[in-house]
Amino acid sequence: MSSTEPWRNPRPAPNLDEVRQRVPLFSSIPPWLRAWWPALLWAAIIFTASTDTFSSAHTSRIIEPFLRWLIPSISDDHVDLIHFYIRKSAHFSEYFIFFLLLYRGIRGNRRGWHWSWALGAWFGAAAYSALDEIHQSFIASRHASPWDSLLDSTGAVFGLFALFLLYRRLSRPRGSVPH
Repeated sequence: MSSTEPWRNPRPAPNLDEVRQRVPLFSSIPPWLRAWWPALLWAAIIFTASTDTFSSAHTSRIIEPFLRWLIPSISDDHVDLIHFYIRKSAHFSEYFIFFLLLYRGIRGNRRGWHWSWALGAWFGAAAYSALDEIHQSFIASRHASPWDSLLDSTGAVFGLFALFLLYRRLSRPRGSVPH
């Protein structure tokens, strides 16, 4: 080190492998939280989507102008119908994703497919769906619907089957032909 550069550190930077050995990755986060935080975050998102902020009246303020910009000649009935289908698709999709995240949480750091994990994740999604509809019954601009809960549970079932098929495909030996 020269005397003209006193800011330089005389020690070389540590090797990355050396640092990893001293401080393991995710060492301060408990394993259960690493497995469950995505599902917990998604549950909070679902809860927020069940508030007045995401009621039909509020989402139509975004969807209707977009549809009228996209298709200027669209009728009011068509706008209402598309808005309805977008909202129902959101129910299905959010619980499809929720099932996958619940399965990840239940599975933890284990690998593979187990029906008990899948059924537990589906039951958790279906139960949360029912609780979500009960929550909506306390909000003036929302209403509880068993049909929405059924749609949510159906989204979770589709998540179950999609994940099952994915695991089945990935577990098949390379080069084997499906029957």
